[in-house]
Amino acid sequence: MMSYLHTLGQYLALGFTHVLPYGFDHLLFILSIFFLNSKLKSVVIQCSVFTLAHSLSLGLAASGVLLPNSNYIEPLIALSILFTSIENIIHSKVNPYRLLILFGFGVIHGMGFATALKEIGIPKEQFFTSLLSFNFGVELGQIVVLLLAYFLISKWFAHQPWYKERVVYPISSLIGCVALYWTIERILLV
Repeated sequence: MMSYLHTLGQYLALGFTHVLPYGFDHLLFILSIFFLNSKLKSVVIQCSVFTLAHSLSLGLAASGVLLPNSNYIEPLIALSILFTSIENIIHSKVNPYRLLILFGFGVIHGMGFATALKEIGIPKEQFFTSLLSFNFGVELGQIVVLLLAYFLISKWFAHQPWYKERVVYPISSLIGCVALYWTIERILLV
């Protein structure tokens, strides 16, 4: 039986590495959220809604209340990335409905996290510790990505008149192309 602290550290690290460096799809989704409006307050609100939703669905799926099928979840995750990247190109500001959409996408991503966590395995005697520390590790990974994007890109350039045209549109287009490829690939694997 693993000690409480060992489990806490192990699953915290697993959650973090599920975003950085191994969670390329999650990384692109978080960047898509970031690039529509890279003001920290807006990003924090959007990510909080996403986090709430994926935390709920992760808990429900990991405990067996929801039974996600990765054959459907993985293409939906790719579609969520495609959708948010296209939205970055079409819209110039965060619309109120985006929070509802991000909540829905959070539910889907949480089921994807649950699938990954199921493959890793959760010790039954420390289920909640493992689940919470994994989720917290994911959140730490997200925060690192957002802070890096903010301090490396938007803090210096977001106020420039060319920011959308030279930064947001090309990066969102690249993210969208990758997401479209993943969507097709994941549908074909079903």
